[in-house]
Amino acid sequence: MSEQVLAAVRTAPGTTELREYPLPDIPPDGALLKVEVAGICGTDVKMYGKPPFPDPVIMGHENVGVIARAGREFTARKGLREGDRVFVEHYVGCFRCAWCHAGEYRHCEYTDWRTNPDARRYGYTSAERPYHLWGGFAQYLYLPWNAVTHRVPDSVTPELAGLVTPLSNGIEWALNTAGVGYASTVLIQGPGQQGLSQVVACKQAGASLIIVSGTTRDAARLDLARALGADHTIDVTAGDPLEQVRALTGGRGADVVLDCTAGAGTAPVLLGIDALKRREGTMVVQGELAAFPDFPLKKLTEKSIALKSARGHGYRACELALEQLASRRFPLERLATHSFPLAETDRALRTVAGEFDDGEGAGAVHVSLLPWAEAA
Repeated sequence: MSEQVLAAVRTAPGTTELREYPLPDIPPDGALLKVEVAGICGTDVKMYGKPPFPDPVIMGHENVGVIARAGREFTARKGLREGDRVFVEHYVGCFRCAWCHAGEYRHCEYTDWRTNPDARRYGYTSAERPYHLWGGFAQYLYLPWNAVTHRVPDSVTPELAGLVTPLSNGIEWALNTAGVGYASTVLIQGPGQQGLSQVVACKQAGASLIIVSGTTRDAARLDLARALGADHTIDVTAGDPLEQVRALTGGRGADVVLDCTAGAGTAPVLLGIDALKRREGTMVVQGELAAFPDFPLKKLTEKSIALKSARGHGYRACELALEQLASRRFPLERLATHSFPLAETDRALRTVAGEFDDGEGAGAVHVSLLPWAEAA
């Protein structure tokens, strides 16, 4: 094993440098993961363009790899051994607080970089912290005793396992947060990796009608939505989207709206409120608008709409995502559209941001870094 670890480090807004870090000595309750795949999502794009703090950061919070070295206490605690392939969640909870005891470590203050300057979360933690390797855009990742790991089934390739984060988010938000189930009517707004993952979750749960909305430039993604189980897709730029939803639902509206858009402003939320059924609909949003002028609170309350936020995933959702990948019921490999070596981290992030409409970046859904791949 090399004594130096190569990593792609965010050093300034929109800037990546390749740096080397010493391979750390691990304590008895720690381990090192040889990173095979590190997925990239829209949150990474936001953090890359506008970092929340100036420290250098090894980004990457959707990580799959093989246990390369593990201390005795780590293997005993985790039930793992060197050579096992695992998916690592990005939360590193304290496992002492009430949230962690309830199994909701995603809400633990020890993972919340927004309120806790000493927080630990993969892809968000300063590389100046001890052990340095706190992100998947590197050849190795440090695993402390409180890292949350999931063994990857033998039938699931590393590339497929790289889809666990968006799939688990789809399961968490659609099934647990929104309550989608048998005979549900669902409108999914935005055919990106999160929206497409929710198509799979809703189909598996027994939804009777799944509608996915997008724009003209999303044509290929809308085709993929239908391949994954969507009953109908609509182009919000071609005709009145509300009228399209009403026509497809026989004038009733949707039971559930799942807003998976990014950078679309207030329009999807306003459409979702109108597209929900007359009473007791549920809308789940993942947007982070700083302000929402003239929010239609009166309409929300008159229709008795439950407005909920999409925030992360739990342990069971990740296990179900791995089971879904192993089942091969859906052509999920079609979500994994692009991969890049470590030397092309900047281009990978800009591909997710949609900066390349032609050629190599066209049709990107889920983009991954392969830290051990050779640059072209």
